Amino acid sequence: MMNALYRATPTSQLLLPRRRELRCSSSSLSQSSFGVKMSVSKSPFKIILGSSSKARREILSEMGYEFTIVSADIDEKSIRKDKPEDLVMALAEAKAEAIIPRLQTSENEEKDTEPTLLITADQVVVYEGIVREKPSDKKEARQFIEGYSGGKASTVGSVLLTNLKTGTRKGEWDKVEVHFHKIPDDVINKLLEEGLILNVAGGLILEHPLVLPFVKEVVSFILFTLIPL
Repeated sequence: MMNALYRATPTSQLLLPRRRELRCSSSSLSQSSFGVKMSVSKSPFKIILGSSSKARREILSEMGYEFTIVSADIDEKSIRKDKPEDLVMALAEAKAEAIIPRLQTSENEEKDTEPTLLITADQVVVYEGIVREKPSDKKEARQFIEGYSGGKASTVGSVLLTNLKTGTRKGEWDKVEVHFHKIPDDVINKLLEEGLILNVAGGLILEHPLVLPFVKEVVSFILFTLIPL
């Protein structure tokens, strides 16, 4: 989930990832900005987050941005691609296409002259070459987590930003490879009882306080770059 949303700069530019290998341990992750509230960032855009994801809401909030939320409510399983990179980009595009008509009513156009930035995103987990989306039930979620225990998995995430005033759209994807220590059964049971992992791709919330201590290493293939919007 860490890589599901990227920082938008407080200028008329996008901050999107380009691939380069980066490595960090779970200790450095625990010292990151998760849970740290930043000061409110000034943006030339009105920001709309096209996602019901709690993690994405928290990321934008921690960055200090003010935003509104509109959920896409699409049938994600109806969109299929052979490559996970293509899948997450197609899903982010589909979410934007579902949301935009609801925002561009005549009423909104009359009242809202402020430039608006729509952010949509998606993420899947890849385990042993198989794409994993949200687990269908607790049994499948347990199978997912037990598979990661002592092994590795990759997350492939996308972010798509659309300027609703100009129609300009920019998007990218990134890949993160996560290596795990053994995850004890009691930790898995607590995750299942809590239930949050049932609502995320692959049943994996990397920054979750129950999961983070068992992250051995994270290899990220991203480099942030500014792209004019």
